[in-house]
Amino acid sequence: MVARTPTLIPAERSARAPASARAVQALSLEGSGVWLVVPCYRVRGHILRVIRKAPAWIEGIVCVDDACPENSGDFIEAEANDPRVKVIRLAKNQGVGGATLAGYAEAVRLGARVLVKVDGDDQMDLAYAAQLVAPILLGEADYAKGNRFTSISHLTTMPTVRVLGNAMLSFLAKLSTGYWNIFDPTNGFTAIEGNVARLVMEKRVSRRFFFETDLLYHLGTLRAVVRDVPMPARYADEVSNLRIGQIVGPFALKHARNFAQRVIGQYFVRDFNAASLEFVFGLFFSLFGVAYALSYLANRIPGQAASAGVVMLAALPVILGAQFLLQAMNFDVLNVPSRPIHPYLAVLRDLEAEEDPA
Repeated sequence: MVARTPTLIPAERSARAPASARAVQALSLEGSGVWLVVPCYRVRGHILRVIRKAPAWIEGIVCVDDACPENSGDFIEAEANDPRVKVIRLAKNQGVGGATLAGYAEAVRLGARVLVKVDGDDQMDLAYAAQLVAPILLGEADYAKGNRFTSISHLTTMPTVRVLGNAMLSFLAKLSTGYWNIFDPTNGFTAIEGNVARLVMEKRVSRRFFFETDLLYHLGTLRAVVRDVPMPARYADEVSNLRIGQIVGPFALKHARNFAQRVIGQYFVRDFNAASLEFVFGLFFSLFGVAYALSYLANRIPGQAASAGVVMLAALPVILGAQFLLQAMNFDVLNVPSRPIHPYLAVLRDLEAEEDPA
């Protein structure tokens, strides 16, 4: 029995539905050029289940053997009987990011239009793949990712330390990437449009565990639209190589670096607007107030109480600075990209193809 290919949105029963709604209903995942990219490292006990669960409308599956000590590439070629599977091997371990980017490159070369990245440990429910690719195929997003924090019931199987760690990293990610509308940045169940993936592959994206969050930062520099897709957490007998306690510190430093680069690039290099002035005045007044207070404390006569003028000269600039910074943050929140870029990238590729038919 052949599985029925799901449509992106259930058909409306009313014949009076607008033309745009009927066009959306006609869209099907079959023939949409969706490929799976599966980084493989120490997942020999799970990878075949992942391949078997791939929906019928997936056109191809790129499995990336990331110099796996279990020889996952050979194992997949010997045991997987799905003709859609393509195996590539990396001579040196490059981490989840390096393996994913290598898979992106191969899938795009083979004609993929949408790339769904899924881990090989069977933690991710491929039944949600359609929900990931739908916003991209409908032209509403350039990149979609899972979010396990949309419902308390979705977190019942997630260890408490992971809940707390992911919540902390999610707030840092909002600051460093500029995507204030997304959460759960370390979620590796993602989908990206092929032309956007081509641009991302030209960036210096982190190759290790910071990959998903760093990818968001680079998508922000492209002004790509990112969409969260609700889905539950899944944990079974798989062994994760990620340790929250070991990555919080390094991740925080990388977030600080990306935040500084983003603010300078977005508000002082590529543009200069009201938020730019608010950042400047906010930092100036805040630093002035703190510096004056520290200077007074260092030079005051022991036991002498500060006068009202001294207190105001220290406190007022800090208050003003905080207000300016809050206003800049509010502007930043409202400045989240809202117009997908991949339709324009597709047109540009078509024009380039016409100019260079060879």
